Amino acid sequence: MQFTNHSHQNPNSFLLMGIPGLEASHFWIAFPFCSMYALAVLGNMAVLLVVRSEPALHQPMYLFLCVLSIIDLVLCTSTVPKLLALFWTNATEINFGACATQMFFIHGFSAVESGILLAMAFDCYLAICQPLHYGSLLPPEAVGKLAAAAVFCGLGLMTPLTCLLARLSYCSRVVAHSYCEHMAVVKLACGGTRPNSIYGITATTLVVGTDSICIAVSYALILQAVLGLSSKEARAKTFGTCGSHLGVILLFYTPGLFSFYTQRFGQHVPQHIHILLADLYLVVPPMLNPIIYGKTKQIRDGALQLMKQGVVQS
Repeated sequence: MQFTNHSHQNPNSFLLMGIPGLEASHFWIAFPFCSMYALAVLGNMAVLLVVRSEPALHQPMYLFLCVLSIIDLVLCTSTVPKLLALFWTNATEINFGACATQMFFIHGFSAVESGILLAMAFDCYLAICQPLHYGSLLPPEAVGKLAAAAVFCGLGLMTPLTCLLARLSYCSRVVAHSYCEHMAVVKLACGGTRPNSIYGITATTLVVGTDSICIAVSYALILQAVLGLSSKEARAKTFGTCGSHLGVILLFYTPGLFSFYTQRFGQHVPQHIHILLADLYLVVPPMLNPIIYGKTKQIRDGALQLMKQGVVQS
């Protein structure tokens, strides 16, 4: 795969390298990515269908789960189809508008997902620590308001990140990445990238820092309440319910933060390792989230009920 660097102050398109150093393996790497993407789409669509068809699941926790599934579908669909085209057909070119749009969806909806995970932690806290007031403190209509707030804050905070690209002059068209990651594109600029770097680090740290601290406080209070339960069965049930959410949180934040900060400060991390992990970050959590939540009794029972209805109708 050959790439040529020329000076382009305002390029109409960029060239994606894929995974530098692993170009010869792109064709084979695409197969697991395609499989994970298919599982992510099927799993999240199944969650949406189960919750929609089962009235007993029309509760805040499962409505938030539906929002999470929609976000996961947006995140993986904004990257994986182009990734597969790059790996299988060498479709390296992406026009500037499509690149900016992809960047907006990736970073914007990652911020939205962080807000939804915080809302889910708050829901878990109310259900366990304030059970008598749960219905009045978090009625179903409040889910829509909290989800809208997460979307507004996440997309609003990340919109300037994308808009700042238009002010840059670019000395290269070759993006050393598989998709339009913000810093990978900014590094192509001839100069004047300080505002982009400062805003990117500040916005990400603000979103992740605020949300993760609030989530940590929620779980500290939840843990205190759970350990105060006298029944071992009740403790096990509560840990099982919140354990799924905690697993999803760790799955989201850990690789995401690693990818973000190594792109800026991890000069000693091999480039192909960093980019491969960044690619996996956008498809593995969307694939595993439905599996993790699918282990809860309510989702499992809803899925079985839906399958029984399908068998009867057929």
